[in-house]
Amino acid sequence: MYEMCPKCGFKPRDTDMAMDAECASCGVIFAKWEMLQEAKAANIAPSLEQAATPTGFLRTLFEVPPHTNSAVFLGHVTLYVGLVIWGILFILTDVRKVDAGFSETSSSFMHRVNLVFHEAGHIIFLPLGEFMTTLGGSLGQMLMPAIVLGVFLFQERNTFGASVGLWWLGQSMIDLAPYINDARAGQLMLLGGVTGQDAPGYHDWTNLLSQLGWMQYDHAIAGSVDFLGETFMWLAFAWGGAILLRQFQRLNNRL
Repeated sequence: MYEMCPKCGFKPRDTDMAMDAECASCGVIFAKWEMLQEAKAANIAPSLEQAATPTGFLRTLFEVPPHTNSAVFLGHVTLYVGLVIWGILFILTDVRKVDAGFSETSSSFMHRVNLVFHEAGHIIFLPLGEFMTTLGGSLGQMLMPAIVLGVFLFQERNTFGASVGLWWLGQSMIDLAPYINDARAGQLMLLGGVTGQDAPGYHDWTNLLSQLGWMQYDHAIAGSVDFLGETFMWLAFAWGGAILLRQFQRLNNRL
C-alpha cells in the first residue's frame, strides 16, 4: 500500500481510497515499478562484495549497458580516436629534453590542467608537514585523475569514462617525469618565471631528493614514472577499445 506514488509523487486526499496496486494519477503499476528498480540496482550497482572478487572485478571493468545509443557510441569513438592520437604524441616525448627552459610536454593544454591540481596538492597536504606539502604537488596531479577513474568505474558504472580517467593518469605521470628528471640540472622554467638554478630551494624534486639522499637517482626515478605513465596509456587504449567493441555489439540500431 502506497500513501504517495513513488514515480510521480501523487498523494490522494484523505477521503480517497488508498492506492494498493497502481497510481490513481499516472497509472504506474507498483509491482512492475518495484521490479524495474530492482533490475536497475542489480545492473548499475552490483554489491561491493561481488566487485571485490577477481571474477566480479573483471566483470566490473568491462561492464556496459544492455543497449547503446548510436549517437553516444559515435561520440565515444570520436573521443577515443582523438585520445589515442594525442596519447601517442605524449608517449613519444623525451623526458630528458629541455628547450629554453621548457620540456616537450610544457606547451600542452594538459600540462596547464595538471598544474592546477599540482598547486592544489601543495595546499591539501599542507597539514602533513613540509615534506608531504612539497610532495603533495606531484601527488595532487596524479590523485585527481585516479579519483576520476574510481568515480566513473565504481560509482557511475561508466567503464568508458573510467578508461579516459586512466588515460589522464598516464598522461599526468608523463607530464611529471621531466620535472623529476630536472632535479639536479634545474633547467626547467618553474611557476614564477624562475628555474631551479635561479632560485635554490624552489624546485620540488630538488628538495625531495636532497632530503632523501636520492639526488643521484633523479633520472632513474623519472624514467620509471614515465614508463609507468606510458604503460597506463597503452592499457587505457586497450581498455577503451574493448569497451567500444562491447558497445558496438549492443547498439540499438547498427550503423
